[in-house]
Amino acid sequence: MIKLSTKWLALIGLAFFLSSCSKNEPELLKIQGKTMGTYYHITYVLDGEQSKSAALAAETLQSQIDIRLELVNDQMSTYRPDSELSRFNQAEKSLAVSDATRHVVEASLELFEKSNGAFDVTVGPLVNLWGFGPDKRPEKVPAQSVIEQKNQVVGSQHLSVSGNTLNKDIPELYVDLSSIAKGYGVDDIAEYLQSLGINNYLVDIGGELRVRGEKPGSENWTLAIERPSAGQNVQRLINIGDNAIATSGDYRNYYEFDDVRYSHTIDPATGKPIKHKLASVTVIHPSSMYADGLATVITVLGPEKGLAFAEAQQLAVFMLVKNGDDFIEYYTPEFETYFIEEK
Repeated sequence: MIKLSTKWLALIGLAFFLSSCSKNEPELLKIQGKTMGTYYHITYVLDGEQSKSAALAAETLQSQIDIRLELVNDQMSTYRPDSELSRFNQAEKSLAVSDATRHVVEASLELFEKSNGAFDVTVGPLVNLWGFGPDKRPEKVPAQSVIEQKNQVVGSQHLSVSGNTLNKDIPELYVDLSSIAKGYGVDDIAEYLQSLGINNYLVDIGGELRVRGEKPGSENWTLAIERPSAGQNVQRLINIGDNAIATSGDYRNYYEFDDVRYSHTIDPATGKPIKHKLASVTVIHPSSMYADGLATVITVLGPEKGLAFAEAQQLAVFMLVKNGDDFIEYYTPEFETYFIEEK
């Protein structure tokens, strides 16, 4: 998870906070709430003139942000039976959807193609089979025959978009956008703030962040990459500029069976949980949606293939690979420029 280092700025606090300042000084405000099964924190800066606007006050802005995030849930949540995505999953062949849902599905298909299938939003039946969805954890490792049976209804090659209509060529195809929709939500709120003339902000939904501009006093938004071990340890401090950042890893969501560790991340190529030593992947990108999806791609690919993919795509990527009780860092040249200090 990416977080703001508590030494510089704590995100946990009051629902609304206004820094003490004069009318002519920048004003720092904070909003927090819940969405998509997790939290959201938004920190933004108003100049003297903007501070006079009731429309930009924290209470007013939060109500509008909650409406926007509820709309994303109504469009893309698989936990809401009447969402657009759920209705598509229940449909036999096709369903007309909103621009937002079409946009996220198109991005998912783009990542599916670029990653040669490593990113696949239709792996839900396999996720459930391995006990990481609504189904209970299996009492034994699924048989290969059962995995192959589930694989018959998995594959983004069966999914397509025509205008604003989603299509599938097998009725059982099930699409889950959880690996990319949260990032879309971050982008949506960031772009909404910009539409209001707010150009200095940090948007955080469940650890996926997008930042722009500066804090009052011309201070950068200092972020920390968390070390994937017990406690809240900081691995690296970074300043990502006007970008988004997302992290994917298997160090929190897994279980062990007969001394074997099973990750929640499923490799579409095998239908099984990943087995490599890649503990976490952090991606910096202008879009939180793409950062979110690309972090998943590299997690599936593993250390060697993932780094090769990142280098080929010229992505800003930072990886922590498990090595006994320690972690080895790997990162692309594009990521190195964001470090605040060298180790």
